Amino acid sequence: MLFYHIGRYTILMGRVFSRPEKWKLYRQQFAREVMSIGLGSLGLVALISFFMGAVITLQTASNIDSPLIPLYTIGFTARQSTILEFSPTIIALILAGKVGSNISSEIGSMRITEQIDALEIMGINSAAYLVLPKIVAAIFINPFLIIYSMFLSLFGGWFVGIATGIVSSNQYIYGIQYDFDSFSVTYALIKTVFFAFVITSVPAYFGYYVRGGSLEVGKASTQSFFYSAVLILIINYIITQLLLI
Repeated sequence: MLFYHIGRYTILMGRVFSRPEKWKLYRQQFAREVMSIGLGSLGLVALISFFMGAVITLQTASNIDSPLIPLYTIGFTARQSTILEFSPTIIALILAGKVGSNISSEIGSMRITEQIDALEIMGINSAAYLVLPKIVAAIFINPFLIIYSMFLSLFGGWFVGIATGIVSSNQYIYGIQYDFDSFSVTYALIKTVFFAFVITSVPAYFGYYVRGGSLEVGKASTQSFFYSAVLILIINYIITQLLLI
């Protein structure tokens, strides 16, 4: 069954990346998807990122029980945790649920109402027309979302640290700057591109091949999230092994 899905997914991706019929239509779809995937997720990303940074700061501070450990370690830990793992991976998992379920439901609903069949009858490559703009839009906009998440997470840590008095502003900012390696951001954005492909292509696959009624569309959304999450974790491990070890 696994190899069946892998083969059918590969065939679908082959159709998705075939030559578009009219570039103008794809540009319009791309712009709409950027608004939907990117701007539509800003609020959720902001909320999660702010409190994620706040919690990292509080937890780090609560575990510093030796006067030999400098307080700037709080800022350093918040930076490393946010950039290397929390912002790229946790936000990707959240988007897999939000964006992925929307994609799977949208395409699945079009399948069961025979709108996809109508596109095929008109000579339109339905796979490319429906899926390609979503993939390209996510690959384009998700790195900006992750950078936005990193900033808000570090800001959330700074805000809570100052508000509770557990660390001074200078110490926290010094910790953020201490021994900074810009490749950490590059590594995070490389992961983000792969995650963006997964959280759009996998839900699109399950939605495109759904059969039945609205109940099956709901099941397809659940399946798409499960497989997207598993792939994100596997890809996260592989990229980490290749780039950081």
